[in-house]
Amino acid sequence: MCGIAAIFGNDWDVEQLRSMRRVQAHRGPDDRGIFTNRSKTAGLAHNRLSIIDLSSAGHQPMNLGDLWITYNGEIYNFPEIRRELEHDHEFKTKTDTEVLLAAYKKWGASFLNKLIGMFAFVIWNEAEKTAFAARDRFGVKPLYFHHKPNGTLLLASEIKALHSAGIPRDPDPRSWANYFSHGLTDYANNTFWRSIYSLPAGFVLNWKKDGVVNFSRWYDIADRSGNEFDQRAEAEVGEDYFSLMKESVGLRFRSDVPVGINLSGGLDSSSLLSIVNRLKPAASAIKAFTFTTGDEQYDELPWVRSMVEYTGLELVECRLSADEVPDLAASVQRFQDEPFGGLPTLAYARLFETAHKNGVKVLLDGNGMDEQWGGYDYYESALNRSSTGISVVQGSATSSLRPDCLDPEFKKLADFSGFPKVFSDSFRNLQYRDTVFTKIPRAMRYNDRISMRSSIELREPFLDHRLFELAFRQPQDRKRIGANGKTLLRKITSKLLPDNVSLAPKRALQTPQREWLRGELREWAEEQIENGLKNIGCGWFDEDLVRTGWKKYCAGEGDNSFFVWQWISLGLIR
Repeated sequence: MCGIAAIFGNDWDVEQLRSMRRVQAHRGPDDRGIFTNRSKTAGLAHNRLSIIDLSSAGHQPMNLGDLWITYNGEIYNFPEIRRELEHDHEFKTKTDTEVLLAAYKKWGASFLNKLIGMFAFVIWNEAEKTAFAARDRFGVKPLYFHHKPNGTLLLASEIKALHSAGIPRDPDPRSWANYFSHGLTDYANNTFWRSIYSLPAGFVLNWKKDGVVNFSRWYDIADRSGNEFDQRAEAEVGEDYFSLMKESVGLRFRSDVPVGINLSGGLDSSSLLSIVNRLKPAASAIKAFTFTTGDEQYDELPWVRSMVEYTGLELVECRLSADEVPDLAASVQRFQDEPFGGLPTLAYARLFETAHKNGVKVLLDGNGMDEQWGGYDYYESALNRSSTGISVVQGSATSSLRPDCLDPEFKKLADFSGFPKVFSDSFRNLQYRDTVFTKIPRAMRYNDRISMRSSIELREPFLDHRLFELAFRQPQDRKRIGANGKTLLRKITSKLLPDNVSLAPKRALQTPQREWLRGELREWAEEQIENGLKNIGCGWFDEDLVRTGWKKYCAGEGDNSFFVWQWISLGLIR
Protein backbone atom coordinates (compact mmCIF):
# COMPACT_ATOMS: atom_id res chain seq x y z
CA MET A 1 0.00 0.00 0.00
CA CYS A 2 1.45 3.30 -1.03
CA GLY A 3 0.98 6.89 -2.11
CA ILE A 4 1.44 7.81 -5.76
CA ALA A 5 1.64 11.07 -7.70
CA ALA A 6 2.36 12.04 -11.30
CA ILE A 7 2.50 15.11 -13.56
CA PHE A 8 2.50 15.14 -17.37
CA GLY A 9 2.83 18.13 -19.66
CA ASN A 10 4.97 21.26 -19.88
CA ASP A 11 3.57 23.55 -17.19
CA TRP A 12 5.09 22.24 -13.93
CA ASP A 13 8.27 21.92 -11.91
CA VAL A 14 9.76 19.16 -9.80
CA GLU A 15 9.04 20.96 -6.52
CA GLN A 16 5.33 20.40 -7.15
CA LEU A 17 6.02 16.67 -7.44
CA ARG A 18 8.06 16.70 -4.24
CA SER A 19 5.27 18.51 -2.43
CA MET A 20 2.72 15.94 -3.58
CA ARG A 21 4.93 13.15 -2.33
CA ARG A 22 5.61 14.92 0.97
CA VAL A 23 1.95 15.35 1.99
CA GLN A 24 1.31 11.66 1.24
CA ALA A 25 4.21 10.40 3.38
CA HIS A 26 1.79 8.64 5.78
CA ARG A 27 0.75 6.35 2.93
CA GLY A 28 4.27 4.97 2.59
CA PRO A 29 6.79 5.63 5.35
CA ASP A 30 9.25 2.89 4.31
CA ASP A 31 10.72 4.41 1.13
CA ARG A 32 10.22 7.23 -1.35
CA GLY A 33 11.27 8.02 -4.89
CA ILE A 34 10.89 10.40 -7.84
CA PHE A 35 11.41 10.00 -11.60
CA THR A 36 11.47 12.83 -14.12
CA ASN A 37 12.35 12.41 -17.76
CA ARG A 38 15.02 14.51 -19.49
CA SER A 39 12.57 16.75 -21.29
CA LYS A 40 10.72 17.42 -17.99
CA THR A 41 7.42 16.46 -19.57
CA ALA A 42 6.78 13.56 -17.20
CA GLY A 43 7.26 13.03 -13.49
CA LEU A 44 6.30 10.18 -11.14
CA ALA A 45 6.54 10.13 -7.35
CA HIS A 46 6.07 7.36 -4.80
CA ASN A 47 5.79 6.69 -1.06
CA ARG A 48 6.21 3.02 -0.21
CA LEU A 49 4.61 0.88 2.49
CA SER A 50 6.55 -2.38 2.17
CA ILE A 51 4.34 -5.48 2.25
CA ILE A 52 5.74 -7.82 -0.45
CA ASP A 53 9.52 -8.13 -1.02
CA LEU A 54 10.69 -5.80 1.75
CA SER A 55 14.08 -5.29 0.10
CA SER A 56 15.21 -2.20 -1.78
CA ALA A 57 14.40 -4.05 -5.00
CA GLY A 58 10.82 -2.88 -4.57
CA HIS A 59 11.80 0.80 -4.89
CA GLN A 60 9.48 2.92 -7.01
CA PRO A 61 9.06 4.50 -9.46
CA MET A 62 10.20 1.29 -11.17
CA ASN A 63 11.04 0.88 -14.83
CA LEU A 64 11.17 -1.79 -17.49
CA GLY A 65 12.89 -0.29 -20.48
CA ASP A 66 10.91 2.79 -21.53
CA LEU A 67 8.04 1.96 -19.16
CA TRP A 68 7.93 3.63 -15.72
CA ILE A 69 5.34 2.94 -13.03
CA THR A 70 4.15 4.36 -9.73
CA TYR A 71 1.72 1.93 -8.14
CA ASN A 72 -0.50 1.65 -5.06
CA GLY A 73 -2.12 -1.65 -4.13
CA GLU A 74 -1.66 -5.39 -4.12
CA ILE A 75 -2.07 -7.93 -6.93
CA TYR A 76 -2.82 -11.07 -4.96
CA ASN A 77 -2.40 -13.48 -7.86
CA PHE A 78 0.89 -11.98 -9.06
CA PRO A 79 2.84 -15.26 -8.60
CA GLU A 80 0.49 -16.99 -11.04
CA ILE A 81 0.75 -14.15 -13.57
CA ARG A 82 4.51 -14.11 -13.12
CA ARG A 83 4.72 -17.77 -14.13
CA GLU A 84 2.89 -16.91 -17.36
CA LEU A 85 5.50 -14.25 -18.12
CA GLU A 86 8.72 -16.05 -17.20
CA HIS A 87 9.38 -17.06 -20.82
CA ASP A 88 9.18 -13.43 -21.92
CA HIS A 89 10.81 -11.61 -19.04
CA GLU A 90 13.69 -12.26 -16.66
CA PHE A 91 12.45 -11.03 -13.29
CA LYS A 92 14.85 -9.13 -11.04
CA THR A 93 12.58 -8.70 -8.01
CA LYS A 94 9.91 -10.62 -6.12
CA THR A 95 7.43 -7.74 -6.34
CA ASP A 96 4.01 -7.52 -7.90
CA THR A 97 5.09 -4.13 -9.29
CA GLU A 98 7.52 -5.74 -11.72
CA VAL A 99 4.81 -8.24 -12.70
CA LEU A 100 2.48 -5.33 -13.55
CA LEU A 101 5.08 -3.75 -15.82
CA ALA A 102 5.90 -7.02 -17.57
CA ALA A 103 2.21 -7.85 -18.03
CA TYR A 104 1.46 -4.40 -19.47
CA LYS A 105 4.40 -4.70 -21.84
CA LYS A 106 3.14 -8.07 -23.16
CA TRP A 107 -0.64 -7.72 -23.15
CA GLY A 108 -1.34 -3.97 -23.03
CA ALA A 109 -4.48 -2.75 -21.26
CA SER A 110 -6.16 -6.16 -21.57
CA PHE A 111 -3.89 -7.46 -18.79
CA LEU A 112 -6.22 -5.75 -16.29
CA ASN A 113 -8.68 -8.62 -16.69
CA LYS A 114 -6.08 -11.03 -15.33
CA LEU A 115 -5.63 -9.13 -12.07
CA ILE A 116 -7.13 -10.17 -8.74
CA GLY A 117 -6.50 -7.36 -6.34
CA MET A 118 -6.80 -3.70 -5.46
CA PHE A 119 -4.83 -1.09 -7.33
CA ALA A 120 -4.34 2.37 -8.70
CA PHE A 121 -1.31 2.97 -10.86
CA VAL A 122 0.16 5.26 -13.50
CA ILE A 123 2.47 4.00 -16.27
CA TRP A 124 4.57 6.39 -18.35
CA ASN A 125 5.77 5.28 -21.79
CA GLU A 126 8.88 7.33 -22.51
CA ALA A 127 9.17 6.16 -26.11
CA GLU A 128 5.61 7.11 -27.03
CA LYS A 129 5.28 10.03 -24.57
CA THR A 130 1.96 8.68 -23.27
CA ALA A 131 0.56 7.92 -19.82
CA PHE A 132 -1.80 5.11 -18.84
CA ALA A 133 -3.61 5.02 -15.47
CA ALA A 134 -6.05 2.47 -14.09
CA ARG A 135 -8.16 1.87 -11.00
CA ASP A 136 -9.40 -1.47 -9.63
CA ARG A 137 -12.88 -2.87 -10.17
CA PHE A 138 -14.47 -1.61 -6.94
CA GLY A 139 -12.33 1.46 -6.29
CA VAL A 140 -10.59 0.11 -3.21
CA LYS A 141 -7.55 2.25 -4.05
CA PRO A 142 -8.03 5.94 -4.89
CA LEU A 143 -6.79 8.06 -7.79
CA TYR A 144 -7.56 11.77 -8.21
CA PHE A 145 -6.65 14.11 -11.04
CA HIS A 146 -6.70 17.70 -12.27
CA HIS A 147 -6.50 18.45 -15.99
CA LYS A 148 -5.40 21.98 -16.85
CA PRO A 149 -6.74 23.82 -19.93
CA ASN A 150 -3.24 23.68 -21.45
CA GLY A 151 -3.27 19.86 -21.25
CA THR A 152 -1.04 19.37 -18.19
CA LEU A 153 -2.34 16.49 -16.06
CA LEU A 154 -1.73 15.96 -12.34
CA LEU A 155 -2.66 12.71 -10.53
CA ALA A 156 -2.37 11.62 -6.90
CA SER A 157 -3.70 9.20 -4.30
CA GLU A 158 -5.23 12.01 -2.24
CA ILE A 159 -6.86 15.36 -2.92
CA LYS A 160 -4.55 17.22 -0.55
CA ALA A 161 -1.60 16.29 -2.77
CA LEU A 162 -3.17 18.12 -5.70
CA HIS A 163 -3.82 21.13 -3.49
CA SER A 164 -0.19 21.06 -2.37
CA ALA A 165 0.85 21.25 -6.03
CA GLY A 166 -1.01 24.54 -6.41
CA ILE A 167 -4.49 23.49 -7.48
CA PRO A 168 -6.85 26.01 -5.79
CA ARG A 169 -8.75 24.72 -2.77
CA ASP A 170 -12.15 25.99 -3.88
CA PRO A 171 -15.32 24.18 -2.73
CA ASP A 172 -17.48 22.71 -5.49
CA PRO A 173 -20.97 24.06 -4.64
CA ARG A 174 -22.74 21.46 -6.78
CA SER A 175 -21.21 18.55 -4.85
CA TRP A 176 -22.01 20.18 -1.52
CA ALA A 177 -25.59 20.88 -2.65
CA ASN A 178 -26.09 17.21 -3.59
CA TYR A 179 -24.60 16.19 -0.26
CA PHE A 180 -26.99 18.34 1.77
CA SER A 181 -30.02 17.68 -0.46
CA HIS A 182 -29.58 13.95 -1.09
CA GLY A 183 -26.85 12.72 1.27
CA LEU A 184 -24.61 11.87 -1.68
CA THR A 185 -20.85 11.35 -1.51
CA ASP A 186 -18.52 9.46 -3.85
CA TYR A 187 -21.30 8.68 -6.33
CA ALA A 188 -19.68 10.37 -9.35
CA ASN A 189 -16.23 11.42 -10.52
CA ASN A 190 -16.57 14.96 -9.19
CA THR A 191 -15.32 15.71 -5.67
CA PHE A 192 -16.17 18.33 -3.06
CA TRP A 193 -13.40 20.51 -4.53
CA ARG A 194 -13.73 22.37 -7.80
CA SER A 195 -11.78 20.99 -10.80
CA ILE A 196 -10.51 17.94 -8.88
CA TYR A 197 -11.94 14.62 -10.02
CA SER A 198 -11.76 10.97 -9.08
CA LEU A 199 -11.02 8.34 -11.69
CA PRO A 200 -14.07 6.06 -11.29
CA ALA A 201 -13.67 2.46 -10.19
CA GLY A 202 -13.11 0.12 -13.12
CA PHE A 203 -11.91 2.92 -15.43
CA VAL A 204 -8.68 3.66 -17.29
CA LEU A 205 -7.23 7.02 -18.28
CA ASN A 206 -4.99 7.71 -21.27
CA TRP A 207 -2.98 10.93 -21.69
CA LYS A 208 -1.19 11.81 -24.93
CA LYS A 209 1.59 14.30 -25.52
CA ASP A 210 -0.85 16.75 -27.12
CA GLY A 211 -2.52 17.01 -23.68
CA VAL A 212 -5.70 15.16 -24.62
CA VAL A 213 -7.15 12.83 -21.95
CA ASN A 214 -9.47 9.92 -22.75
CA PHE A 215 -11.40 7.73 -20.32
CA SER A 216 -12.90 4.28 -20.80
CA ARG A 217 -14.51 1.67 -18.56
CA TRP A 218 -12.69 -1.63 -18.40
CA TYR A 219 -14.93 -3.33 -15.81
CA ASP A 220 -18.64 -3.23 -15.01
CA ILE A 221 -20.29 -5.76 -12.68
CA ALA A 222 -23.52 -5.57 -14.70
CA ASP A 223 -21.77 -6.61 -17.91
CA ARG A 224 -19.79 -9.38 -16.25
CA SER A 225 -22.65 -10.92 -14.27
CA GLY A 226 -25.26 -10.61 -17.05
CA ASN A 227 -29.03 -10.38 -16.79
CA GLU A 228 -29.76 -14.12 -16.68
CA PHE A 229 -30.13 -15.91 -13.34
CA ASP A 230 -28.03 -18.92 -12.35
CA GLN A 231 -30.18 -22.02 -12.87
CA ARG A 232 -27.90 -24.48 -11.13
CA ALA A 233 -28.90 -26.27 -7.95
CA GLU A 234 -28.45 -24.27 -4.77
CA ALA A 235 -26.06 -26.84 -3.32
CA GLU A 236 -23.75 -26.60 -6.35
CA VAL A 237 -23.74 -22.81 -6.19
CA GLY A 238 -23.01 -22.97 -2.48
CA GLU A 239 -20.01 -25.21 -3.02
CA ASP A 240 -18.62 -22.92 -5.72
CA TYR A 241 -19.13 -19.82 -3.62
CA PHE A 242 -17.56 -21.30 -0.50
CA SER A 243 -14.58 -22.48 -2.52
CA LEU A 244 -14.12 -18.95 -3.89
CA MET A 245 -14.42 -17.50 -0.39
CA LYS A 246 -11.58 -19.67 0.85
CA GLU A 247 -9.44 -18.95 -2.19
CA SER A 248 -10.04 -15.22 -1.90
CA VAL A 249 -9.05 -15.13 1.76
CA GLY A 250 -6.03 -17.33 1.09
CA LEU A 251 -4.78 -15.02 -1.66
CA ARG A 252 -5.02 -12.03 0.66
CA PHE A 253 -2.86 -13.76 3.21
CA ARG A 254 0.12 -13.38 0.90
CA SER A 255 2.28 -10.99 2.85
CA ASP A 256 5.80 -10.62 4.20
CA VAL A 257 4.53 -8.74 7.29
CA PRO A 258 2.08 -9.58 10.12
CA VAL A 259 -1.62 -9.86 9.19
CA GLY A 260 -4.58 -9.20 11.49
CA ILE A 261 -8.36 -8.97 11.12
CA ASN A 262 -11.08 -6.40 11.86
CA LEU A 263 -13.92 -8.07 13.73
CA SER A 264 -17.46 -6.99 14.44
CA GLY A 265 -20.04 -9.44 15.71
CA GLY A 266 -21.77 -9.71 12.34
CA LEU A 267 -22.05 -12.59 9.90
CA ASP A 268 -19.54 -11.19 7.41
CA SER A 269 -16.52 -10.51 9.59
CA SER A 270 -17.27 -13.61 11.67
CA SER A 271 -17.23 -15.75 8.51
CA LEU A 272 -13.96 -14.12 7.53
CA LEU A 273 -12.50 -14.87 10.95
CA SER A 274 -13.49 -18.54 10.73
CA ILE A 275 -11.92 -18.92 7.30
CA VAL A 276 -8.79 -17.11 8.47
CA ASN A 277 -8.60 -19.45 11.45
CA ARG A 278 -8.74 -22.45 9.10
CA LEU A 279 -6.16 -21.13 6.64
CA LYS A 280 -3.63 -19.44 8.90
CA PRO A 281 -0.17 -21.01 9.15
CA ALA A 282 0.19 -23.21 12.20
CA ALA A 283 2.82 -21.03 13.86
CA SER A 284 1.13 -17.67 13.20
CA ALA A 285 -0.54 -15.66 15.93
CA ILE A 286 -3.38 -13.78 14.25
CA LYS A 287 -4.83 -10.91 16.26
CA ALA A 288 -8.44 -9.81 15.91
CA PHE A 289 -9.31 -6.14 16.54
CA THR A 290 -12.72 -4.77 17.46
CA PHE A 291 -13.84 -1.32 18.54
CA THR A 292 -16.04 -0.53 21.53
CA THR A 293 -17.61 2.61 23.00
CA GLY A 294 -18.64 1.30 26.41
CA ASP A 295 -22.33 1.42 25.49
CA GLU A 296 -23.99 -2.01 25.66
CA GLN A 297 -26.78 -0.77 23.38
CA TYR A 298 -24.30 -0.52 20.49
CA ASP A 299 -21.20 -2.56 21.28
CA GLU A 300 -21.06 -6.03 19.74
CA LEU A 301 -18.77 -7.61 22.30
CA PRO A 302 -21.06 -10.57 23.13
CA TRP A 303 -20.96 -11.76 19.50
CA VAL A 304 -17.31 -10.82 19.08
CA ARG A 305 -16.24 -12.71 22.19
CA SER A 306 -18.31 -15.69 21.11
CA MET A 307 -16.38 -15.83 17.84
CA VAL A 308 -13.01 -15.40 19.51
CA GLU A 309 -13.79 -18.23 21.94
CA TYR A 310 -14.94 -20.33 18.97
CA THR A 311 -11.69 -19.79 17.04
CA GLY A 312 -9.18 -19.31 19.84
CA LEU A 313 -7.62 -16.20 18.31
CA GLU A 314 -6.37 -13.29 20.40
CA LEU A 315 -8.76 -10.32 20.70
CA VAL A 316 -7.66 -6.70 21.07
CA GLU A 317 -10.43 -4.29 22.11
CA CYS A 318 -10.08 -0.71 20.85
CA ARG A 319 -12.04 1.73 22.97
CA LEU A 320 -13.39 5.09 21.75
CA SER A 321 -14.63 7.54 24.39
CA ALA A 322 -16.58 10.75 23.89
CA ASP A 323 -13.80 13.00 25.15
CA GLU A 324 -11.49 11.72 22.39
CA VAL A 325 -13.87 12.69 19.58
CA PRO A 326 -12.97 16.39 19.05
CA ASP A 327 -9.24 15.84 18.47
CA LEU A 328 -9.75 12.57 16.61
CA ALA A 329 -12.39 14.09 14.32
CA ALA A 330 -10.07 16.98 13.42
CA SER A 331 -7.25 14.56 12.63
CA VAL A 332 -9.39 12.17 10.59
CA GLN A 333 -10.86 15.08 8.61
CA ARG A 334 -7.37 16.21 7.59
CA PHE A 335 -6.76 12.78 6.10
CA GLN A 336 -10.22 12.37 4.52
CA ASP A 337 -10.23 15.71 2.60
CA GLU A 338 -14.03 15.32 2.16
CA PRO A 339 -16.96 14.67 4.55
CA PHE A 340 -16.77 11.30 6.29
CA GLY A 341 -19.24 9.02 8.00
CA GLY A 342 -19.45 10.17 11.59
CA LEU A 343 -18.47 8.44 14.81
CA PRO A 344 -18.30 4.92 13.29
CA THR A 345 -15.45 6.16 11.08
CA LEU A 346 -13.72 7.60 14.16
CA ALA A 347 -14.10 4.33 16.05
CA TYR A 348 -12.64 2.51 13.08
CA ALA A 349 -9.74 5.00 13.00
CA ARG A 350 -9.04 4.18 16.64
CA LEU A 351 -8.93 0.49 15.69
CA PHE A 352 -6.25 1.11 13.06
CA GLU A 353 -4.21 3.16 15.51
CA THR A 354 -4.31 0.26 17.96
CA ALA A 355 -3.36 -2.29 15.30
CA HIS A 356 -0.37 -0.14 14.32
CA LYS A 357 0.77 -0.01 17.96
CA ASN A 358 0.47 -3.80 18.06
CA GLY A 359 2.89 -4.16 15.14
CA VAL A 360 0.26 -5.28 12.63
CA LYS A 361 0.81 -3.89 9.14
CA VAL A 362 -2.02 -5.62 7.21
CA LEU A 363 -5.65 -5.97 8.30
CA LEU A 364 -8.41 -7.99 6.66
CA ASP A 365 -11.98 -6.69 6.62
CA GLY A 366 -15.41 -8.16 5.79
CA ASN A 367 -16.87 -5.50 3.44
CA GLY A 368 -18.94 -6.54 0.43
CA MET A 369 -21.33 -9.26 1.57
CA ASP A 370 -24.35 -7.01 2.15
CA GLU A 371 -24.15 -5.69 -1.40
CA GLN A 372 -23.74 -9.17 -2.83
CA TRP A 373 -26.57 -10.78 -0.89
CA GLY A 374 -29.10 -8.01 -0.18
CA GLY A 375 -28.21 -7.77 3.48
CA TYR A 376 -29.45 -4.26 4.28
CA ASP A 377 -32.94 -3.96 5.72
CA TYR A 378 -34.18 -1.71 2.90
CA TYR A 379 -33.73 -4.58 0.43
CA GLU A 380 -36.99 -5.95 1.77
CA SER A 381 -38.70 -2.96 0.12
CA ALA A 382 -37.18 -3.92 -3.22
CA LEU A 383 -38.94 -7.29 -3.07
CA ASN A 384 -42.32 -5.68 -3.71
CA ARG A 385 -41.71 -2.33 -5.36
CA SER A 386 -39.25 -0.22 -7.28
CA SER A 387 -36.09 0.77 -5.44
CA THR A 388 -36.68 4.37 -6.49
CA GLY A 389 -36.83 6.59 -3.41
CA ILE A 390 -34.97 4.25 -1.06
CA SER A 391 -32.55 6.52 0.78
CA VAL A 392 -28.87 6.39 -0.05
CA VAL A 393 -28.18 6.74 3.67
CA GLN A 394 -29.33 3.68 5.61
CA GLY A 395 -31.99 4.56 8.13
CA SER A 396 -32.57 8.06 6.75
CA ALA A 397 -35.71 9.17 5.03
CA THR A 398 -35.19 11.93 2.50
CA SER A 399 -36.97 14.43 4.77
CA SER A 400 -34.39 13.78 7.48
CA LEU A 401 -31.69 15.37 5.37
CA ARG A 402 -33.21 18.79 6.07
CA PRO A 403 -32.96 20.37 2.57
CA ASP A 404 -35.51 22.93 3.89
CA CYS A 405 -32.60 24.63 5.69
CA LEU A 406 -30.81 25.33 2.42
CA ASP A 407 -30.75 28.70 0.71
CA PRO A 408 -33.09 28.36 -2.32
CA GLU A 409 -30.45 29.39 -4.85
CA PHE A 410 -27.90 27.00 -3.37
CA LYS A 411 -30.46 24.20 -3.30
CA LYS A 412 -31.03 24.64 -7.06
CA LEU A 413 -27.42 23.56 -7.66
CA ALA A 414 -28.29 20.00 -6.61
CA ASP A 415 -28.60 18.25 -9.96
CA PHE A 416 -28.85 14.57 -9.00
CA SER A 417 -31.41 12.84 -11.23
CA GLY A 418 -31.19 9.21 -10.10
CA PHE A 419 -29.13 6.10 -10.69
CA PRO A 420 -29.10 3.96 -13.85
CA LYS A 421 -31.35 0.92 -14.07
CA VAL A 422 -29.19 -1.71 -15.76
CA PHE A 423 -30.99 -4.88 -14.68
CA SER A 424 -34.52 -6.07 -15.41
CA ASP A 425 -35.44 -6.26 -11.69
CA SER A 426 -35.42 -3.63 -8.95
CA PHE A 427 -33.56 -5.86 -6.49
CA ARG A 428 -30.41 -6.13 -8.58
CA ASN A 429 -30.66 -2.48 -9.57
CA LEU A 430 -30.50 -1.67 -5.86
CA GLN A 431 -27.51 -3.98 -5.51
CA TYR A 432 -25.89 -2.20 -8.46
CA ARG A 433 -26.58 1.19 -6.90
CA ASP A 434 -25.00 0.19 -3.60
CA THR A 435 -22.00 -1.45 -5.27
CA VAL A 436 -21.15 1.14 -7.91
CA PHE A 437 -22.49 4.45 -6.60
CA THR A 438 -23.21 4.55 -2.87
CA LYS A 439 -22.28 1.99 -0.21
CA ILE A 440 -19.05 0.53 -1.60
CA PRO A 441 -17.52 3.78 -2.96
CA ARG A 442 -18.27 5.60 0.27
CA ALA A 443 -16.88 2.84 2.51
CA MET A 444 -13.76 2.42 0.39
CA ARG A 445 -12.89 6.11 0.65
CA TYR A 446 -13.46 6.26 4.41
CA ASN A 447 -11.54 3.04 5.01
CA ASP A 448 -8.60 3.81 2.75
CA ARG A 449 -7.92 7.15 4.43
CA ILE A 450 -8.22 5.93 8.02
CA SER A 451 -6.07 2.85 7.36
CA MET A 452 -3.43 4.90 5.56
CA ARG A 453 -3.53 7.46 8.37
CA SER A 454 -1.98 4.72 10.51
CA SER A 455 0.19 3.35 7.66
CA ILE A 456 -1.74 0.08 7.55
CA GLU A 457 -2.78 -1.86 4.46
CA LEU A 458 -6.45 -2.83 4.51
CA ARG A 459 -7.45 -5.84 2.43
CA GLU A 460 -11.04 -6.73 1.50
CA PRO A 461 -11.27 -10.49 0.72
CA PHE A 462 -15.00 -10.35 -0.07
CA LEU A 463 -14.54 -7.52 -2.56
CA ASP A 464 -13.34 -10.14 -5.01
CA HIS A 465 -15.02 -9.69 -8.40
CA ARG A 466 -15.54 -13.43 -8.77
CA LEU A 467 -17.63 -13.53 -5.59
CA PHE A 468 -19.67 -10.52 -6.69
CA GLU A 469 -20.35 -11.89 -10.16
CA LEU A 470 -21.48 -15.25 -8.80
CA ALA A 471 -23.72 -13.66 -6.17
CA PHE A 472 -25.26 -11.17 -8.62
CA ARG A 473 -26.33 -14.07 -10.86
CA GLN A 474 -28.35 -15.73 -8.10
CA PRO A 475 -32.16 -15.56 -8.04
CA GLN A 476 -33.70 -13.18 -5.56
CA ASP A 477 -34.94 -15.85 -3.16
CA ARG A 478 -31.36 -16.98 -2.59
CA LYS A 479 -30.54 -13.50 -1.33
CA ARG A 480 -33.55 -12.48 0.71
CA ILE A 481 -36.89 -13.95 1.79
CA GLY A 482 -38.94 -11.24 3.45
CA ALA A 483 -37.04 -9.78 6.38
CA ASN A 484 -34.37 -12.46 6.24
CA GLY A 485 -31.35 -11.35 4.22
CA LYS A 486 -28.31 -13.26 2.93
CA THR A 487 -30.38 -16.43 2.65
CA LEU A 488 -27.91 -18.65 0.82
CA LEU A 489 -24.88 -17.07 2.47
CA ARG A 490 -26.21 -18.05 5.91
CA LYS A 491 -26.53 -21.64 4.73
CA ILE A 492 -23.02 -21.61 3.28
CA THR A 493 -21.44 -20.24 6.45
CA SER A 494 -23.54 -22.14 9.00
CA LYS A 495 -20.86 -24.81 9.29
CA LEU A 496 -18.30 -22.13 10.14
CA LEU A 497 -20.10 -20.27 12.91
CA PRO A 498 -21.90 -20.78 16.21
CA ASP A 499 -25.69 -20.45 15.88
CA ASN A 500 -25.91 -17.18 17.79
CA VAL A 501 -23.78 -15.58 15.05
CA SER A 502 -24.94 -17.35 11.87
CA LEU A 503 -28.64 -16.87 12.69
CA ALA A 504 -28.40 -13.38 14.18
CA PRO A 505 -30.28 -10.62 12.31
CA LYS A 506 -28.41 -7.92 10.38
CA ARG A 507 -27.17 -5.15 12.66
CA ALA A 508 -25.90 -1.84 11.32
CA LEU A 509 -22.44 -0.84 12.51
CA GLN A 510 -23.31 1.77 15.10
CA THR A 511 -21.96 3.98 17.86
CA PRO A 512 -23.79 6.17 20.38
CA GLN A 513 -23.50 9.12 17.98
CA ARG A 514 -27.06 10.26 18.60
CA GLU A 515 -26.64 10.30 22.37
CA TRP A 516 -23.14 11.78 22.44
CA LEU A 517 -24.00 14.67 20.12
CA ARG A 518 -26.94 15.59 22.37
CA GLY A 519 -24.95 15.03 25.53
CA GLU A 520 -21.19 14.98 26.14
CA LEU A 521 -20.37 16.41 22.71
CA ARG A 522 -23.12 19.02 22.52
CA GLU A 523 -20.86 22.05 23.00
CA TRP A 524 -18.29 20.74 20.52
CA ALA A 525 -20.95 19.89 17.93
CA GLU A 526 -22.50 23.35 18.18
CA GLU A 527 -19.08 24.94 17.72
CA GLN A 528 -18.53 22.95 14.51
CA ILE A 529 -21.97 23.85 13.17
CA GLU A 530 -21.37 27.57 13.77
CA ASN A 531 -17.92 27.32 12.19
CA GLY A 532 -19.41 25.77 9.06
CA LEU A 533 -22.09 28.43 8.75
CA LYS A 534 -19.54 31.23 9.02
CA ASN A 535 -16.81 29.80 6.78
CA ILE A 536 -17.11 27.33 3.91
CA GLY A 537 -20.92 27.16 4.12
CA CYS A 538 -21.49 30.90 4.37
CA GLY A 539 -24.60 31.76 2.35
CA TRP A 540 -25.63 28.14 1.76
CA PHE A 541 -28.19 27.95 4.59
CA ASP A 542 -30.95 29.75 6.34
CA GLU A 543 -28.92 29.99 9.55
CA ASP A 544 -31.95 30.48 11.79
CA LEU A 545 -33.51 27.25 10.51
CA VAL A 546 -30.26 25.37 11.12
CA ARG A 547 -30.04 26.63 14.69
CA THR A 548 -33.70 25.83 15.28
CA GLY A 549 -33.18 22.32 13.92
CA TRP A 550 -30.17 21.84 16.18
CA LYS A 551 -32.09 22.97 19.27
CA LYS A 552 -34.96 20.60 18.45
CA TYR A 553 -32.52 17.76 18.00
CA CYS A 554 -30.86 18.49 21.34
CA ALA A 555 -34.32 18.56 22.95
CA GLY A 556 -34.85 14.97 21.83
CA GLU A 557 -36.84 15.42 18.62
CA GLY A 558 -35.95 12.75 16.06
CA ASP A 559 -33.74 9.68 16.29
CA ASN A 560 -31.63 10.27 13.19
CA SER A 561 -28.40 12.20 13.66
CA PHE A 562 -27.28 12.14 10.03
CA PHE A 563 -28.34 15.68 9.18
CA VAL A 564 -26.57 16.96 12.31
CA TRP A 565 -23.39 15.18 11.28
CA GLN A 566 -23.67 16.85 7.85
CA TRP A 567 -23.59 20.26 9.52
CA ILE A 568 -20.69 19.18 11.74
CA SER A 569 -18.82 17.90 8.67
CA LEU A 570 -18.98 21.33 7.12
CA GLY A 571 -17.45 22.83 10.25
CA LEU A 572 -14.64 20.27 10.37
CA ILE A 573 -13.34 21.36 6.97
CA ARG A 574 -10.48 23.77 7.58
